[in-house]
Amino acid sequence: MRRYLKVPQLAAVMGQCVAGGAYLPALSDFIIMVESTSFMGLGGPNLVKGAVGQIVDSETLGGARTHNEISGVAHFRARNDEECIRKLRQLVTELPPPLPLRVQIKEACSPRRPLTDIYDIIPADHRLPYDMRDVLDCLIDDGELDEFQADYAREMITGYARIEGIPVGIVANQRGLVRGPEGKPPKFGGIIYTDSAEKVAYFIEMCNRHETPLLFVQDVSGFMVGVEAEHSGIIRAGARFVEAMATATVPKLVLTINHASGAGYYAMAGQGFDPDFIFTWPTGRMGVMEGESAVMALFSSEIEKLERKGLKPDEKMLAEMERVRAKYEQELEARFAAARGFVDAIIAPEDTRTALELSLRTALNNPGAHLGVPVLPYGAPNEIDR
Repeated sequence: MRRYLKVPQLAAVMGQCVAGGAYLPALSDFIIMVESTSFMGLGGPNLVKGAVGQIVDSETLGGARTHNEISGVAHFRARNDEECIRKLRQLVTELPPPLPLRVQIKEACSPRRPLTDIYDIIPADHRLPYDMRDVLDCLIDDGELDEFQADYAREMITGYARIEGIPVGIVANQRGLVRGPEGKPPKFGGIIYTDSAEKVAYFIEMCNRHETPLLFVQDVSGFMVGVEAEHSGIIRAGARFVEAMATATVPKLVLTINHASGAGYYAMAGQGFDPDFIFTWPTGRMGVMEGESAVMALFSSEIEKLERKGLKPDEKMLAEMERVRAKYEQELEARFAAARGFVDAIIAPEDTRTALELSLRTALNNPGAHLGVPVLPYGAPNEIDR
């Protein structure tokens, strides 16, 4: 972080910082310690007594005065937490200013609909349809979505909008049954088809060229399967979708509002591709597939064999099917994902715009991200260094 990315590191030790945890502030540019409450040491007083037989108190061993006067490990000493925070703020004001942003931020506008309307828009049953445009009306400034290819592949919504004045390219899944062109059958919302994958890939590439941050609003059940899908070249289109997303260097934010399943989850900037921030509402459901789909995948062949013999599943099989279904229901929950670091935060709908604004402003300050230049690790030179 310090040597290769040149990110300043400030550490405030405002309590106990023991063993390997002490190396974290030691790797910082500045260390501030607070009198009487701070402690840094590879071992605390009890460990020191047991290991080397020395009897010493915490303050003498590794307190604020010790590390400022004797060891020189710390750089500043504060009398209390308030003074420590003031010192941190002063150090931040002395840092060099960030590079100018390459996006045009305008004055923020309120959304067309209040954020609390989301509680009425999203159905209680995750399987029921709703209009994603109603959700976007609650999230984007003045509800103004400059939709890209609005009449084509309508199961995917793409377009330009602003959130608190910051421009974003929206990629969102429409839900419910989506009417197709005249003479063509309708499509299932939440499913990615060949034409919608190609549409989104083109849109992502265009946003990347124009240095517009991307917001993926996930309610996706996966890619379409079947004879027609395969014959239409969905493998190639899906690969192009994933490639466009994975190689885009602009900031990428994810908001999961309902389903995030299968390869569709990955194409919509899933965790495996390390987007800048991943948020979910409490209604988010993340997994390879839904519980019922898992049950069918595991037991359908056995059930078909029984049906050919005129039999039905016994109690043991039914119990195992229910166990699988319940396990998937538990692991699909947003809390399960958040507890394992698969998402950065579970946020309430009314806090969404605030979280997205903060994340966009943060991501736009990443070196290289807003310049369209990937930052190379381990000291490899990049365009910014040259």
